Amino acid sequence: MFAGKSAETRSTAFGRMAGAIGVIAALCAGTAGAQEAAERYPSKSIRVVVPFPAGGGTDTMARLIAKGMQENWGQTVIVDNLSGAGGQIGAASVAKADPDGYTVMVSITSLIQQPPLYNNLPYDVYTDFKPVSMLAYSSDLLMVPASSPYNSLADLIEDARKNPGKVTVGTYGTGTSSHMHLGLLQLLTETKLTHVPYRGASPEVIDLVGGQINAAFVDVTSARAHVGTDKVKTLAVTGKNRVSVAPDVPTMGELGYEGYEANGWFAVFVPAKTPDAIVDKLSKEVNRIIDTPEFMERLKALSLRPGGTTPAETMDIMKRDGEGWKSIIERAKITID
Repeated sequence: MFAGKSAETRSTAFGRMAGAIGVIAALCAGTAGAQEAAERYPSKSIRVVVPFPAGGGTDTMARLIAKGMQENWGQTVIVDNLSGAGGQIGAASVAKADPDGYTVMVSITSLIQQPPLYNNLPYDVYTDFKPVSMLAYSSDLLMVPASSPYNSLADLIEDARKNPGKVTVGTYGTGTSSHMHLGLLQLLTETKLTHVPYRGASPEVIDLVGGQINAAFVDVTSARAHVGTDKVKTLAVTGKNRVSVAPDVPTMGELGYEGYEANGWFAVFVPAKTPDAIVDKLSKEVNRIIDTPEFMERLKALSLRPGGTTPAETMDIMKRDGEGWKSIIERAKITID
């Protein structure tokens, strides 16, 4: 093979070959090590980070997943609420965690809504995390007090056009899905509505029921107790599908308003460099839990629809919805100020 070559050339060639063999051996060893780690996984306790306070919907989803994994895998699964900065503190801790599958995060739609709103996020949503699975999907309901003269979305829009800035619409927070839904409504109808942001849905619903605001975009879980009562009227639903708690209420799309197709969601993530074999194992476990009667009953009680996606499908949803939310934010000139 090396006939006619000088000793120096033969030495160099042998050196390169040895180097290549070494690289191949290292890659094989790394692959074997990752496979072995995946086969052993989980061999110790798992931490599920919730970047929001205890007691909310995200916390509920996380605790259901933690309970299912602990019972099936026989390892302790701890839920750790690391709230603050709209979820950024908890998310940043997960992005920097060891990528071994023992740090998991349950988060919500705001994860992909924040990049266009913040210039200095401490992580990149699409490169610092690997998605595992969608857990559940949510919608917002556009509601008015029972005493309101509006019996349809058309009534509300007609009044808003006649009285610019006079119609008040509540949201469950600045920079949330509800804020973006309001911004999109103003764009599509060429109306000026007065935004009334709240610190969460609970105070928003109280003021809506009390008639302190003319209308509100409320998440379906927070609104469900009042739907169909004599306290409110529901005019429309965001997302692709009608919701079970209000099956007769049309979607925004059915009413002719495009751009409301994206649902809110709860999803599971791990640090970006977590081996694919472990991510796949986690995904299958999460999807198993989603299919259990206990999980399904809890979703029904919260008026949520079940998820259950592969990591690749979850990333596709994130990217598609992320572009949609970004478009609304830019077109409606939404800021967090």
